[in-house]
Amino acid sequence: MSADLNEKDYLATLHGLWEKAWPKGMPRSANYLHGEVPLTEYLRAWAKQSPARPAVIFYGHVTTYAELDQQSDRFAALLQAKGVRRGDRVAVFLPNSPQFHIVFFGILKLGAVHVPVSPLSRAFELSYELNDTQAEVIVALDQLIPVVEQVRGEVSLREIIVTSFADVVPAMPAFPTPDSIRTPRITISGATDLLPALAAMPAPVPLPPPGLDEVAALNYTGGTTGMPKGCVHTHRDMVYTAAANYGISVLSDESSVFLSFFPEFWIAGENFGLIFPLFSGGTLVLLARWDAVGAMAAIDKYKVSITAMPVDGAVELMDHPRWSEFDLSSLKQVRVVSFVKKLNADYRKRWKDLTGTILMEAAWGMTETHTSNTFTSGFQDDDFDLNSQPIFVGLPVPGAEFKITDFETGELLPLGAEGEIRVRTPSLLKSYWNKAEATAESLVDGWLRTGDIGTIDKDGFLHFLGRRKEMLKVKGMSVFPPEIEALLGQHPKVLGSGVVGRDDPDRGQVPVAYIQLKPEAVGTISEDIRAWCAERMAVYKVPEVRIIDALPLTATGKVKKQDLNPNQPAAV
Repeated sequence: MSADLNEKDYLATLHGLWEKAWPKGMPRSANYLHGEVPLTEYLRAWAKQSPARPAVIFYGHVTTYAELDQQSDRFAALLQAKGVRRGDRVAVFLPNSPQFHIVFFGILKLGAVHVPVSPLSRAFELSYELNDTQAEVIVALDQLIPVVEQVRGEVSLREIIVTSFADVVPAMPAFPTPDSIRTPRITISGATDLLPALAAMPAPVPLPPPGLDEVAALNYTGGTTGMPKGCVHTHRDMVYTAAANYGISVLSDESSVFLSFFPEFWIAGENFGLIFPLFSGGTLVLLARWDAVGAMAAIDKYKVSITAMPVDGAVELMDHPRWSEFDLSSLKQVRVVSFVKKLNADYRKRWKDLTGTILMEAAWGMTETHTSNTFTSGFQDDDFDLNSQPIFVGLPVPGAEFKITDFETGELLPLGAEGEIRVRTPSLLKSYWNKAEATAESLVDGWLRTGDIGTIDKDGFLHFLGRRKEMLKVKGMSVFPPEIEALLGQHPKVLGSGVVGRDDPDRGQVPVAYIQLKPEAVGTISEDIRAWCAERMAVYKVPEVRIIDALPLTATGKVKKQDLNPNQPAAV
């Protein structure tokens, strides 16, 4: 393939390669179980078909499909009674909880817009999102109300709806429960108490479904370059994401039991907690946060068949002294995400030997694309996915397309060339909220400029090399931090790492690896790790090593590289 091919021929070539590489027996099109209708109609369908089936289990508290349908109808009516109309933004300042599900589907049923806000947000961050969206109503956990009160004078809030873990955590939880959610209710004056308010509502007449192309959510990006931007996503985006992954990345049905602890304000948590289980009619066992013993106990008790976790979580489970106390044989699918630790053949073999299931990467995605845009399932034989370097993220899910272009000119690049990943998918954001200039820069002729560096190999597989802003130039040679981090993840004493660049007058840049050691790695010095690296990678890639007590992490478990300052001298 030459670089001067037009897009039509280029994509025709890629579609031929994808067809050839497609795993046998795997669906080749999006699978809409109840038709291409909003997720709210999937909830109604399952509530009618299987009303008593648990939709959400939270430490033993069960919400059935019928209850979730009825409670979300009542929440839509409550919002309506408080003057919320179609298109109005409603902020959701909640951690994982059954109330999150009631609120989410109630907002969607009304045709209002779901605005999830990280429960770890400080006042400045909360104020920014409330002002950006002009949300006048917020649903918040009682423990978070002090943050809301801090911003009352600078935002447009007119209604606060409050709820508490105390309303849903059983007195005798069904499995180990974090102390942080076993807290007494906090009385909040001047706020509407969610669950009592729903109980007091007369049974509402169900509202007509929203249009597929109406705005459903504003999902905010991480904001590592400037303030976060709200990605405008529609009802069609949500249901397509579920349908495109159904039977491919997520092999599920009504008998499936999911376990998720991913924060549901985060796009991956929205998919894996709020959308995928409900789409398939399965049951979600929801954790407020990651807890190794709680996760193992829940898998054992509820016979969980599908879960996802960072690679770090899988390693923590395998290393846990109480591992043998729990039966995890019900697990059929375990998707992992390489944030700090990276998936490697040793971890996969060990997990397979212990559980009989195969760890596989959850693949590539962005908040802008509703994530879950590629799949790696079907490519684990002989560790094909792990051996296909650079980082293998597989094939596009049905309906999605990728191309590799020159960062500056936008011209198509031949297979094997490194350039900017551009993606076109039905779940692509429609715009950045109130940011026309950023929208025009990122959305070009229906394609998203991702800012990610990647390549498509001769067989049509996509490989991810990192964010362009992360790429380092060492004496003119391109160095990709994720590649170094993946190798460091194989060092027996390394718990996790984050690699950034330090300016250097002779070499341009030098990779600097900030490393958090395992607790037992007493006495390990940076030069030992550097020498280990030197045996395994090209000399220009070998990083300076700085050992730190703890890596700074975001709420979703990624290393906050902006907090690592390699141009400061290393601490002695």
